[in-house]
Amino acid sequence: MIEVRELTKRYGATTAVDGLTFTVRPGRVTGFLGPNGAGKSTTLRTVLGLHAPTSGEVTVGGRRFADRPRGLRHVGALLDASEVHGGRTARAYLAALARSNRIPLARVDAVLAEVGLAGAARRRIGGFSLGMRQRLGIAGALLGDPPVLLFDEPLNGLDPEGVHWVRALFRRLAEEGRTVFVSSHLMSEMEHTADDLVVVGRGRLIAEESLAEFAARGARPSVAVGTPSPGVLTPLLLAEGAEVVEEEGLLTVTGLGAARIGELAAEHRVVLGQLTTRRASLEEAFMELTAESADYTAGGVR
Repeated sequence: MIEVRELTKRYGATTAVDGLTFTVRPGRVTGFLGPNGAGKSTTLRTVLGLHAPTSGEVTVGGRRFADRPRGLRHVGALLDASEVHGGRTARAYLAALARSNRIPLARVDAVLAEVGLAGAARRRIGGFSLGMRQRLGIAGALLGDPPVLLFDEPLNGLDPEGVHWVRALFRRLAEEGRTVFVSSHLMSEMEHTADDLVVVGRGRLIAEESLAEFAARGARPSVAVGTPSPGVLTPLLLAEGAEVVEEEGLLTVTGLGAARIGELAAEHRVVLGQLTTRRASLEEAFMELTAESADYTAGGVR
């Protein structure tokens, strides 16, 4: 379990993390979401003791990570796949990590095989693609067979097969009872991967809840209505307090359920060709709830 309590991290006059409190529980995949500059990477580095908090505390399994002498046995992490010496081979890199953490060297070959790099074990990392480096970083996180795993943007550079493999890996790790914490800007991926979400903006907590709860409290559900008589149906819907937008022959209705729309159409003999309830996607909920926390937008800088 990862516990973050009133965590604040400042760099001079800049506050990267501001009073952040949340818990990441075992047996679950927890997505860590936020706009660019939200403080996600700073938080992860503080969990690992790479940055000292200005105030507050972070514990893993009830202890600070820095107090654990063989860290990879307790927490595995992929923060930046490019932060590896390109002159080393994949096997030599992992072997050095294993020795420093008193991990049996047999684990090196095991994790290389698990991530699909057994055939590249003796190749120099400088010749690896970004996707291969990501796989090597995941191998390093798995090396100590730890109960807690942190991943920062683990899908960068992966092809569709690699993305599918990572999804399955995270699910398996959580089913084994491990704590899996995944930072990503890809809301669509979290929709397929995460059980719970921690959402931050400008270093502050926006939401800490299940993925379903987060999506449900985002943008309101709408109903797609197809009819050959939009001019007849629209005033009826507006009179019921609905909001109606017509685009390409389809009405998008919010504020009124599909059942009531169907009743109104039947009462007034309006033919319907489509009546479909559309739930808010995770991405829509994310955009709505973090709109005021985005530092950089397409119109300029906030």
